[in-house]
Amino acid sequence: MNAEILHRGFDGLKFTITTDIPPELREALVAAKAEAVRTNAGSIIERDGIALAVRRSGGMAFSAHTGEYGAEWYFLDPENRPKNNPGVTVDFRAFLLATGGLEAAQQHFEHCMAALGIPYAETQLRVSRVDFAIDILAPWFEPEREALVAPQGTRVTTWTGVDETETHGTGPRVMGLRAGAVANRQLVIYDKRAEVIAKGKAGWLTIWNRNRTAAGRPPLDLADPDQSRAWRFEMRLGSKQLRNRWEIRSWADLDAMVGDAFTDAYQRIRYCIVSADRNRSRWPLHELWEAVTAAAGQGLEEQRSGVFASDVKEANREEHKRMLDGQLLGLLVSRAAAEGVTDAETFFTFAKQRLATMRDETREHPVPMDERLAKAASRYRFR
Repeated sequence: MNAEILHRGFDGLKFTITTDIPPELREALVAAKAEAVRTNAGSIIERDGIALAVRRSGGMAFSAHTGEYGAEWYFLDPENRPKNNPGVTVDFRAFLLATGGLEAAQQHFEHCMAALGIPYAETQLRVSRVDFAIDILAPWFEPEREALVAPQGTRVTTWTGVDETETHGTGPRVMGLRAGAVANRQLVIYDKRAEVIAKGKAGWLTIWNRNRTAAGRPPLDLADPDQSRAWRFEMRLGSKQLRNRWEIRSWADLDAMVGDAFTDAYQRIRYCIVSADRNRSRWPLHELWEAVTAAAGQGLEEQRSGVFASDVKEANREEHKRMLDGQLLGLLVSRAAAEGVTDAETFFTFAKQRLATMRDETREHPVPMDERLAKAASRYRFR
């Protein structure tokens, strides 16, 4: 059975930096966090073309982000930083890595650090996690726990839904497997199509279809699972592998050795064809695993998907708008039913009347519409 590679590339990258944010940035973060608490919405700090959305959460620290095509940022308060804890943590978003690779992540990091005025040296960087993902079109496939061959003592879990608690192989159709620990080495196999649909991540469909178009194939229709079910094989390397075993700490180390680290990982955890041979190390590799390792070897050199971030952003925005339209219509139908409306023609008349009523209610609202729209717009700035 043939398997088609839809995407290959980095999917996660996390750094810590042993430094403190400068006093002026701390002051701005304190004010932005207070504003976020007051408005119950993200508060924006703008510096040299970088828009940093500060959340109300974070405890004694500051939690912020630069959008779906940027990174998550976590700043410890320099006036309350525990000894030996890194002052800055940055977790790059998947779409940034999928569309730009490590190069885009490094450029974003350096731009943000310079714009925010955070001092650091390369020796203060520590890579704590790197993920590499392969998406394969294989509607016929269903992961089998027994087929995973991993080092002795590796924990393997199974789950049957996108947001379900992990189980140990019980329930209906298996939707995913996880082997290993994220702090060390972990392989995750799961139904990516189901996640794209459940979480509205239409940007992945754009990436897949761009690659299919380049190969002369028609676009996928997610409505047909028998033709569009895609499985993600995601290898994750944590600090025990990156720092302790491979001594990968900086951007230069990533460029020089991350390919070797992943090559080693793909040899230590394997997906095989279940055999009667009691020596699992002799089990033959599954055809999908052969495709995964071949694609990983190529992807670790290329590091890019060939899709522009703007294309992915537009697809995700359109998907979110469709979701809001569906919610809006559903609420309006429920409101009409509560009013006693029973037919379509009366419903449309009722909808026009409600719009006029809403216009009057807007004029009486204590917060001007311009201010409310600006607050709502800030939530979609990064979509």
